[in-house]
Amino acid sequence: MKKQQAGFTMIELIMVIVILGILAAFALPRFVDLGADARAATLQGAFGSVKSASALTHATWLAKGDSTSTSITAEGQSITMIATSGYPAAASIASAAGISADDFDIDTATTTGAAIISPDGVSDASKCNVTYAQPAATANTVPTIAITVDDCN
Repeated sequence: MKKQQAGFTMIELIMVIVILGILAAFALPRFVDLGADARAATLQGAFGSVKSASALTHATWLAKGDSTSTSITAEGQSITMIATSGYPAAASIASAAGISADDFDIDTATTTGAAIISPDGVSDASKCNVTYAQPAATANTVPTIAITVDDCN
């Protein structure tokens, strides 16, 4: 009678470990820095929200037909508007866009007439932010909305 083998040989086990090591060496660098990518993607979403909120609140302001109105109500929140252009003031753009301080740093004090929105956890907010500059107090001007995603670590 022949004796049956009851498990894997040492060579088979070593080969499996070597193959898993090679796969891990190639796969690991792809997953090392997902935090920066996640913050950049979050910022892209905030950029779209700010642009949409600016356009929607402006359309609401135009639909009201009162060119002297300095506020509108959007989703239960009062949004301060620039009466000469009908776009949201910098201090109100985050609430108009549904961006909360729970997930973002919202700075409206550094630059007058501008809101700088950066994701929580970013090391240098000047390299990873959305900037909303409210329009000048002259008729027919639009806000400037820009995104910077140079380094979201």
